[in-house]
Amino acid sequence: MFSSLLAILIASVRIISRLPASLLQLNSRPPLLPRRPTRYYTLNPQYKSSLLNHIPTPGVGVGNPNASPTSALLLHILQDTSGRIATILFAHRVGTALEPECKTYRLAADVFNDIAMILDCLSPGVPAGAMRVSVLSTAGVLRALCGVAGGSSKASLSAHFAKWGNLAELNAKDSSQETVISLFGMLVGSVVVSQITGFATTWLVLLVLLGLHLSMNYAAVRAVQMTSLNRQRANIAFSTLLASDYEKPGQWTILTPAQVARQERIFHRDGALQWNSNSGSTSNSTSTVINLGSARVGVAMAEFLEDRPPLDRLMTIFEDEAYMLYISKKRHVSIVLRKGCSVPDQLKAWTHGLLAVRLWDGSSDSDSDVSGAIEESLAFLNTEDRFVRYLSELRGVGWNVEIAALETRGGRRFEI
Repeated sequence: MFSSLLAILIASVRIISRLPASLLQLNSRPPLLPRRPTRYYTLNPQYKSSLLNHIPTPGVGVGNPNASPTSALLLHILQDTSGRIATILFAHRVGTALEPECKTYRLAADVFNDIAMILDCLSPGVPAGAMRVSVLSTAGVLRALCGVAGGSSKASLSAHFAKWGNLAELNAKDSSQETVISLFGMLVGSVVVSQITGFATTWLVLLVLLGLHLSMNYAAVRAVQMTSLNRQRANIAFSTLLASDYEKPGQWTILTPAQVARQERIFHRDGALQWNSNSGSTSNSTSTVINLGSARVGVAMAEFLEDRPPLDRLMTIFEDEAYMLYISKKRHVSIVLRKGCSVPDQLKAWTHGLLAVRLWDGSSDSDSDVSGAIEESLAFLNTEDRFVRYLSELRGVGWNVEIAALETRGGRRFEI
């Protein structure tokens, strides 16, 4: 996610650097009301906006007698254009991942918005010209990313909380709650601003409030107990189940969504295959995590063939399966899906990859050893319909195994 953000920011800066020099000398905003950053968090701290307006902003043209309406308008267009371009690129790059990783992007939206606020306040200290315009445009880009990530993740979370299909009622009440909190925030902000006169004090209070805002939203996101199995939750749930089945066959440890939520990280390495050791305890949420490698579901066949897998043997192993996988020398599991592959089949493919990498010690990267680990782990999952019974037990404790949450990029399917 952060690599995608960095690429978008770099692209925006490159666009700015190619603009005419006369445009880069802009140092003012249009004499209009500034666009209010979109807020998509439940705790909407309006007092931060009051403090932001209280901080001197000569860097954006306020109080500058040389600032012309034309240059201010061009600056506004530049910022707006940067934000729109970032919106398109960000939605294209991470659009598929917004729902499976809604908790991550929900908190990331708050981080983007708060960083944009800080950049706006820092702009007066940046030399006028291309550098200052770049800072202001970066702030606009971050607000645009906040809008995409916040709006999409909020929609996914709203659907999760609408247990009885009352999505419209939930959104209406949520909007009313945000309105009340906004009014309360403006009142408190008015009192706080009237008591603060120093520049350093204003910055100190602002940073404290930003830290409080992020910490409260982090706690709120951590408390959400999603019932879909995305990549991280699948790692936690299935590694615990597989470990208990190996140690005590028939006495499985099935983690509930609440137990998995206590072990889940908000910012997680993309596509990581991790084995949670001793995670079956209901009271211990700090289990040891073993990094096994990485995986991706729904890769294109051309990408799958880049590792030169023994295709004939794999076709034999996966003859009756709706997927096919292979482990590269870098311990990366590439999973291709057949046309018509169901969500339980995707979960089986991820679990199979997790178990296969765990069984493969990596001492030899020959095709026979890798294929042997793949075949052995598949036989284990198919014995006495073991994986089918796994899914049945997971349903019994509250997991929804019919929601596709493993693909974070546009998936491909193959057909023979």
